[in-house]
Amino acid sequence: MDNTLFEQGLEQRKSTLGAEYVEKNLAAADDFTRPFQETMTAWCWGFGWGDDTIDPKTRSMMNLAMIGALGKMHEWELHCKGALNNGVTKKEIQSIIHVIGIYCGVPQSLECFRVARKVLTERGLLDE
Repeated sequence: MDNTLFEQGLEQRKSTLGAEYVEKNLAAADDFTRPFQETMTAWCWGFGWGDDTIDPKTRSMMNLAMIGALGKMHEWELHCKGALNNGVTKKEIQSIIHVIGIYCGVPQSLECFRVARKVLTERGLLDE
């Protein structure tokens, strides 16, 4: 593995998802899952997020749209939190979910709204 990409990826992953979350995941990795955690950190976060062509806020917005389209709600929640860390606003999240509804269907947008409401409430950005 390219240690430079791993280190760069680790820094970006922690910046977006939070150091505590990332360190907890890496610490929980065992011989079975550790190679994937390390490779994913280098590939996704080092290579994918590592260039300056697209800023982290825009990447987060793209991720929300793509992960929402795939219906991977556990990952969507994680990246919704990361998007807020990268400067995506509540209004922008709402607009992304509208696009998900248009292109992926109302049921999927409702799932995204449900998860976004949870995340935004936890962050004190929505009244319960």
